[in-house]
Amino acid sequence: MPKDLMIKKIKRSQVVAGIDEAGRGPLAGPVAVGIAVTVTGRGVLPRGVKDSKQLSENKRQEIYRQAVKLQQAGYLKLTVCFTTPKMIDKWGIEKAVYRAIARGLKKLDLPPNATVLLDGRLQAPARYVNQRSIIKGDRLEPLISLASIAAKVERDRRMTRLAGNYPGYQLEKHKGYGTHAHRVAIQQKGLTDIHRHTFCQKLIDPV
Repeated sequence: MPKDLMIKKIKRSQVVAGIDEAGRGPLAGPVAVGIAVTVTGRGVLPRGVKDSKQLSENKRQEIYRQAVKLQQAGYLKLTVCFTTPKMIDKWGIEKAVYRAIARGLKKLDLPPNATVLLDGRLQAPARYVNQRSIIKGDRLEPLISLASIAAKVERDRRMTRLAGNYPGYQLEKHKGYGTHAHRVAIQQKGLTDIHRHTFCQKLIDPV
């Protein structure tokens, strides 16, 4: 293992996946689902892992960099899957998140007998018979916490990149959330193709 990794060993020998999402509530941008999987016999996570909302942006970035190094060293598997605003408008947020979870698990080729831990009321496909939804799982279960960090970091990066294509909306600052400045920009400039029209209806067509 590389010497520069800050690691925390966990007492697990089986394949376990932690799942969480980021970006459920914004007016613009995708929803991101993060999945973190411990490799059989190698229960290792970066130190300092906890709920992404309790960490500074710099700390999230550092932990995620450490997680990527652990993945490269063969101690973790990570993926983040996105569902576009158009898909959210078409399916609704719950189905959009569910489909992203399904794609991520398929991408990681997770066996059906793996233990799958999900934050809140999230659900994985029924073939994962050992799945468990945990209220406040992003605080209580380190693997879910790492998944939340991965989802948050990758989504923030995507929103920052998109900001250059949509000047005037300040996406790089609020990452698509419904801040006052973002709402004013929508009312003045209208919606773009990265806005969730079903989330913004009251702003463009007030009752």
